[in-house]
Amino acid sequence: MKGSDARFHSARPLRRGLRTVVTGGAGFIGSHLCDQLIQRGDVVICVDNLFTGSIRNVRPLLNHPSFSFYQHDIREPLSIAGKVDRIYNLACPASPRHYQRDPIGTMKTCVMGTNNVLELALLKSSRVLQASTSEVYGDPEVHPQPETYVGHVNPIGPRACYDEGKRAAETLFFDYHRIHGLEIKVARIFNTYGPRMLENDGRVVSNFIVQALRGAPITIYGSGRQTRSFCFIDDLVSGLELLMESAPEITGPCNLGNPQEFTIEEIARKVIAKSRSVSDLDHRPLPKDDPQRRKPVIEKITASLGWEPKVGIDKGLEATIAYFSLNIASSSREAKVASIDSARAARARLPKRRDARPQPASNGHAKQDDMR
Repeated sequence: MKGSDARFHSARPLRRGLRTVVTGGAGFIGSHLCDQLIQRGDVVICVDNLFTGSIRNVRPLLNHPSFSFYQHDIREPLSIAGKVDRIYNLACPASPRHYQRDPIGTMKTCVMGTNNVLELALLKSSRVLQASTSEVYGDPEVHPQPETYVGHVNPIGPRACYDEGKRAAETLFFDYHRIHGLEIKVARIFNTYGPRMLENDGRVVSNFIVQALRGAPITIYGSGRQTRSFCFIDDLVSGLELLMESAPEITGPCNLGNPQEFTIEEIARKVIAKSRSVSDLDHRPLPKDDPQRRKPVIEKITASLGWEPKVGIDKGLEATIAYFSLNIASSSREAKVASIDSARAARARLPKRRDARPQPASNGHAKQDDMR
């Protein structure tokens, strides 16, 4: 069956009916990818241990006949019955706050987990895509960063569990490709934002939006002159799909990101303006090994697959602010209801008090009961 990709306004033929595994499928990026694959007609098997993912992200899909969810940690061997045509490996916490919470677990996910995914792909003769990261470039000495740059990473720093873990995962992918002939794709994902980001993930866009909507000071680490490039989630999902379905000889690594570069302070001020916030900027010390500049060179995937981002920062921020605004309002309503219910329950547990109203006495004089 063929169709057209209405989401990205493309008239190109679409594949249908592939059986696709998405590890980390209940996370921010993974859940959007699951949505799109279901729309294309794939049978989707979502695998997630819910360390940072959430069932809420895939709840609309749970009753879909072509979708199934397995709670599983890929650090343990992964067994899927039946054929598997495609595997997207997105399983790993991606924000410093979360991957540093369990650095040994993060490294094991990147190495042992990736090896388990590759073994499944080898067993099923599946094509497999690794969601790598711009963090493989570390705090780069080359700007902007092309795929040929080998990076500047501190192997013993607090970010190394993720940076070096993802570098090791890329090594495993290419060794399985060279030794076993496995069909692989490697995408190096730069900063991505959009609906379904976690409020507490510590990333720039989500942090700024949540703080701005609550009128809290906007936390900026360092001078705010360090730069990032932000890609909207819809553009990223489009790039992941294009790379997965590209010709076998296109293995990557391919940078996926928006090359428009902003300083951290510029993004903060954009968020304040678009959310109509009264927040001020709160500068704090820069964390160790935090990159000073980050901007992808995307000519490789643009030339080979015609991919480039379509959603500008203003439109993307508006959609993301709207999502967080709705979430915060809903949470406030739920908290208010919970507070009222708790108060009612507490009052119900109090000892009953006698009626304090004056009662007529038999001798014609008013008598008042004791107040308790």
